[in-house]
Amino acid sequence: MYSSGLRVGEVVKLKINDIDSQRMLIKIEQGKGNKDRYVMLSESILLQLRKYYKEYRPNKWLLEGADKDKHITERTVQRIFKNACEKGYVMKKVSVHSLRHSFATHLLESGTDIRYIQELLGHSSSKTTEIYTHVTNKNIMSIKSPLDDIM
Repeated sequence: MYSSGLRVGEVVKLKINDIDSQRMLIKIEQGKGNKDRYVMLSESILLQLRKYYKEYRPNKWLLEGADKDKHITERTVQRIFKNACEKGYVMKKVSVHSLRHSFATHLLESGTDIRYIQELLGHSSSKTTEIYTHVTNKNIMSIKSPLDDIM
């Protein structure tokens, strides 16, 4: 979720065929607003997915549920995340959605144009993406005033 900025509802519905390792893309079908889009596939995640596939051999869904014909539930992902946070002694109040928020914030802080972030997140309006702009003071501190160039 962090590596591609996916919503929990998008992650659970990923099919094996949605992973395009040739183009290093993940296809999101019928995301929020019933929109399809592509997001980047991280090289490190691809390595993990290959290990996962070799061990579990999923058929249709990338993350199969107890019933192999169904995908894992959002609630199960949330429980797994909560347990991982507890085991990792994460004291801050975080949720699965925090991974998506961190993805967007870190892209913004590294200089990615907000319009690309909007596309990756699947936001139809730039106003929705702009909630991430107030988070990053790191870039503001690195901007030089035009007055300093004149003086």
